[in-house]
Amino acid sequence: MRRWQALIIGSILLAPLLGCAGGGYNARFIETRSDLPYTLASGDRLRIIVFGQDSLSNSYSVDGTGRIAMPLIGTVESNGLTTNELARAIENRLRGGFLREPKVSVEVEAYRPFFVLGEVNASGQFPYINGMTVQNAVAVAGGFSPRAVKSSADLTRVVNGVPVTSTVPVSQPLRPGDTITIRERLF
Repeated sequence: MRRWQALIIGSILLAPLLGCAGGGYNARFIETRSDLPYTLASGDRLRIIVFGQDSLSNSYSVDGTGRIAMPLIGTVESNGLTTNELARAIENRLRGGFLREPKVSVEVEAYRPFFVLGEVNASGQFPYINGMTVQNAVAVAGGFSPRAVKSSADLTRVVNGVPVTSTVPVSQPLRPGDTITIRERLF
């Protein structure tokens, strides 16, 4: 009977420590194929060119509601669209009584920022650059603090409109809008 009690007490005492142990990387949902087109979201700055219409060609920012506001046609939903899809949507709106055969080009002028939190020397918001990894983001944030876990990070990304967090290696590629949290090591 004493062995049974010792086993139960030992299990209760070890349970919190087992919860701290890393169970490997769970990056399945965060894996990004490099051939997928970029989708727009709040914080992106776009360069929109309406050929032959200098007054409509300009830089536009995607606002907090996921829309851009253009002269003549008003607000255009852009959240979740690719640049080609947004160009077609603008053309359709302009065709509706403003221009006969509009031709529109949309390109990302500046990507939405990413965020670094936790055990880094300068946490905050930083501009995204194509090809960044978690390790590059930590370097931009001043490097790891002395107490940081240096082999992995918690990465939060919005997937299908839902924020999802996973522990990933520092070699994990980033996307604009990601939030990286560097954990503190226990020892």
